[in-house]
Amino acid sequence: MRATVKDVAALAGVSPKTVSNVINGVVFVRPETKERVEAALVELDYVPNLSARGLRNGRSGVIALALPDLATAYSAEMAHHFVEGAHDRGWGVQIEETGGKPEREAELLSRARARMIDGLVLNPIVSDELALPDDESQVPPAVLIGEVEQNRLDQVRVDPDQAAYDMTTTLIGHGLRRIAVVGSPVTSNTFTARLRTSGYRRALADAGIPHDPILEIGCDGWEPRGGAEAVRAFLDRERVPDAFFCFTDSLAIGVLSELWRRGVQVPQGVSVAGFDDVADGRFATPPLTTVSFDKHAFTDAALDHLSERITDRSRPITVTNIPHRIIERESTRNG
Repeated sequence: MRATVKDVAALAGVSPKTVSNVINGVVFVRPETKERVEAALVELDYVPNLSARGLRNGRSGVIALALPDLATAYSAEMAHHFVEGAHDRGWGVQIEETGGKPEREAELLSRARARMIDGLVLNPIVSDELALPDDESQVPPAVLIGEVEQNRLDQVRVDPDQAAYDMTTTLIGHGLRRIAVVGSPVTSNTFTARLRTSGYRRALADAGIPHDPILEIGCDGWEPRGGAEAVRAFLDRERVPDAFFCFTDSLAIGVLSELWRRGVQVPQGVSVAGFDDVADGRFATPPLTTVSFDKHAFTDAALDHLSERITDRSRPITVTNIPHRIIERESTRNG
């Protein structure tokens, strides 16, 4: 027969309520007590009865994580941290790809209102993607991640304007003045493109460097192919700038490939920088200078906000900015 919470409690020498607290991961349990309960769970091969739990508390034990493009290295790393963090809290995770399509976000919101999932972590990238109901009572527990301008849901993000400002200022500090950005809103009008471009322009203005629209390179696909194709088209008509600041590491990897194809050395001929600090960038040739942030802290903050929102729908809206830092590697050091 399947072990019950009472069986686990008896073996661990605690109350059934304490076992539930450990399983749910919402209420603090002393580390030594938690360790005993977890050992008993393993010994008895305890499997939570999620259906019964859902009938009792109206919850499914499952949350949804919606990312715009699961094929990118950034999405893969973030999904990993979210799944690990959710598992620590006793949640299952349903992972979805939205592709920036409003109907996919709407479908997830509908599932949450039907209590098929307990809450959502959403990463909308364009303004019309976030179609929330006007009736606040119909807005399910949700947390936004990424660079969204809104005031209706809890949010965790890296300050996009300041991060782009800091990277541009770092490049300027190396004596680089003709700095191109890859991923600007020339063709795509995502939140990220707009806000990071704003920080780039502000850094140029503060350094007394005239803004040149030609150096803002737009591309629709924020992956290596998109970066390579955008810079290929740029270099077919313009001379090589002092630096390329790419709005993701994936874009930067594509740019490195196109520069290699043309025989342009990095960083001797041009510096290249990215954003997100994904593993692929750390192992690129040369290793990529980037904007870095603690992804574990980021996902923990988002899941904490979601847990609190599930418990208390009326709590004040919270926006958390995760600190960032510039990591300089060989792709810019000789700029």
